[in-house]
Amino acid sequence: METVCKGKRWDVILVGDDGRYSGALPFLYGKKLGLKYILLPQLTPWSGPWLRDGMDAPGREATLGALAYGLREQKALLCMQRFAPGIAAGDCQRFAEYGFDITTRHTYRFDPLPEPSQLEQLADRGRRRGVDEVRKAYEIDRAVKPDEFAGLHVEYWERRSGHDLLSHEFINRVCSTALDRGQALLYGLRDEKGTLMAARFVAYDSHCAYALMSAMRPDALRNSMSVLVWEQLTDLYGRTKAFDFEGGMDAGVGHFYSSFGSTETELCCIYRSQIPFAKRLLHL
Repeated sequence: METVCKGKRWDVILVGDDGRYSGALPFLYGKKLGLKYILLPQLTPWSGPWLRDGMDAPGREATLGALAYGLREQKALLCMQRFAPGIAAGDCQRFAEYGFDITTRHTYRFDPLPEPSQLEQLADRGRRRGVDEVRKAYEIDRAVKPDEFAGLHVEYWERRSGHDLLSHEFINRVCSTALDRGQALLYGLRDEKGTLMAARFVAYDSHCAYALMSAMRPDALRNSMSVLVWEQLTDLYGRTKAFDFEGGMDAGVGHFYSSFGSTETELCCIYRSQIPFAKRLLHL
């Protein structure tokens, strides 16, 4: 949170006492035009809640209820959060009881992470086509510098949509922090001249890895990203338990992720607004 919220404000709701907590819910908050809002930070797939292992059902319900109450008492005029895959629709009802609307979105995941020998077998035929050509033409670079990747990412998104929602400084900072902590992979493909043609950034902990950023040059070979996905999945095996492609609501993106053999997975989202135009004001 310190890394993705630098220059902004964040807090965390804790449930428990005497240093033994049963639940936690961090959140980014701020004000615009006098309106307090609570949102997810950039590059943050979900915000928790984190629940202590081994709680019985009543304890889990009580903890979720306390977190929902604490979030409501922040008195934000707009609040939007997305929860971890382990938080089921029934869990989200505790938040509905405190005035939050419940919706869902989906992502694509490998859970558990397949053995490396199974990866290409799980993918469809179209995803495997052209992979050998990519491997012959490009060299894998497992030590891409964050600053170089940030430049490629900004260039990629400016070419696609006219601007990058992530700044060069933010990308560099996030990648550098995760790599320095040994919790990320930043792999790239280089042509014979050493030009970085494509790159992917994945952050991970002992539970799951998240594909958070990728970029490629317009003249990169087809299926360059597929090669990088397989290389990272292979090297993540044994380091973490699952892999989240982090996205899939767009039909084209969803098709790309599912073509690797991943499973569509629902995420619970909560939303609360006390004035109807609050969401629009945040974009002014």
